[in-house]
Amino acid sequence: MRENELEQRQMEAAKILVVLKRQEGELQEIFESQSLNSEQLESLYTLGTLDIQQVEAHRQYGLKLIVDAKNKERIIANTKMLLEKKQIEVREAHKKVEILKKLKEKQEQEYYKNFLDLEIKEIDDITSARFNFR
Repeated sequence: MRENELEQRQMEAAKILVVLKRQEGELQEIFESQSLNSEQLESLYTLGTLDIQQVEAHRQYGLKLIVDAKNKERIIANTKMLLEKKQIEVREAHKKVEILKKLKEKQEQEYYKNFLDLEIKEIDDITSARFNFR
């Protein structure tokens, strides 16, 4: 049961990690879009004729990308906090599994020790009975 809990926690952490990677990819795409928008804006300035509407559209798009980047960074920070919490849960579940394994090993060793002690006692009884029989 504890091993199933550990596996479940690991799966949850893995899903969050996948989401985090996707979000980081989306943030990178936003940065690339910002760079491309800046390059296009610069190329508009170098042209002989300035189209104010195009310049304003690129500027507005640039502002939107900045807001999108800030929002995505906040989302990524929240996802990282959630991932850290899940990793703590995974560690706790792993500790529980390890404690249970050690307890089982200790009980198994104690069982075999008792079994060997009973076997030795039985052999001693058989030996004593044969010696007394003569």
